[in-house]
Amino acid sequence: MLIVIGGLPGTGKTTLARLLAARIDAVHLRVDTIEQALVRSGLAQHPVGPVGYVIGYALAEEHLRQGLTVIAESVNPLAVTRDSWQSVGFQAAAPVIEVEVICSDPAEHRERVTTRTIDIPDLPLPDWQQVLDRDYQPWNRDHIVIDTAGQAPQDSLALLLDRLDHPGGR
Repeated sequence: MLIVIGGLPGTGKTTLARLLAARIDAVHLRVDTIEQALVRSGLAQHPVGPVGYVIGYALAEEHLRQGLTVIAESVNPLAVTRDSWQSVGFQAAAPVIEVEVICSDPAEHRERVTTRTIDIPDLPLPDWQQVLDRDYQPWNRDHIVIDTAGQAPQDSLALLLDRLDHPGGR
């Protein structure tokens, strides 16, 4: 299975993806990690463009073909990136579940963005205005939405696990 987790910076998607990967024993592919590795190699500079996603698609398909569950985590802001993850699942004959992580409380979201620390060395983090100005297209098909506002990460994980177990309740 391919679980695609997207959302604006600071919504809690990396935390949720890590918790989910540990809980269900899945591979966690983080596009930020791929992109920063490309920058460190000297082959690219920020913004990297689509190359980090393209590498992520290839790695996800390879892991899916090995029978592994993959959690692909990135901002995933455009319909074209979401469609590409769908294609990866199709090519690997694996079901795809899409999850959008949001933080519906603007004050809490801003606080998260402005106070978080870098967990990937030298990765440039966007400021609040950059998050607000980001091109982030609405999702155009059924998907799971997890609102992390006002709750602990473990509570968001419990909600996501319930939604994964009962997909009709999306």
